Amino acid sequence: MPRPFDLRLYLVTDRQLAGPRGVAETVARAVSGGVTLVQVRVPEAKGRSFVEEARAVKAILAPLGIPLIVNDRVDVALAVDADGVHVGQSDIDARDVRAMIGPDRILGLSVGTEAEWQASRDALAVVDYVGVGAIFPTATKSDVGAAVGLAAIGLIKARAGLPSVAIGGIGLSNAADCIAAGADGVAVVSAIMAAEDPATAARDLERRVDAALLARRTLS
Repeated sequence: MPRPFDLRLYLVTDRQLAGPRGVAETVARAVSGGVTLVQVRVPEAKGRSFVEEARAVKAILAPLGIPLIVNDRVDVALAVDADGVHVGQSDIDARDVRAMIGPDRILGLSVGTEAEWQASRDALAVVDYVGVGAIFPTATKSDVGAAVGLAAIGLIKARAGLPSVAIGGIGLSNAADCIAAGADGVAVVSAIMAAEDPATAARDLERRVDAALLARRTLS
């Protein structure tokens, strides 16, 4: 069984967007505002630098019971005893990642289209959640394809049969739309990492997401 996790407000870190404030301080403020899960993503970092950043973030999250997910780097995740790993379509196969991290850590996989779902069908058997996107155009990740739109959320969630978090160009103006389309949460980067006040940005997003989840449950 994987460690417990809550996808409602999923923060993906970005050093450049954090600026002089730094990633750890931005995360500390964001979780005070309601972030429920944090993925450390440092594609440009060497191993040691990545480990140091992940360890600093874990020191903030662990006392609060908020899971730390490491993007792509299984070695970094194991070095800092992270709660899980998230991989994309071109990263290490999720089945190999599961073999390395064991059954108890959280494993997420990016699946944006039906073709990617088809290619990932066997791997999804070992995955705990899917990241669906990019839902809207985004400049924070250079290797994503064209935006897949809101309809992809319900499609991939139904195909995968797993909890889903929407990612890509998501902020206060469209977070509720992602939840209405079927997402269990939203993953954000610039909406919090670049915010002047990350705590307030997180709090506003959490309220918007929770209201949309309540409305969806009421309608069902």
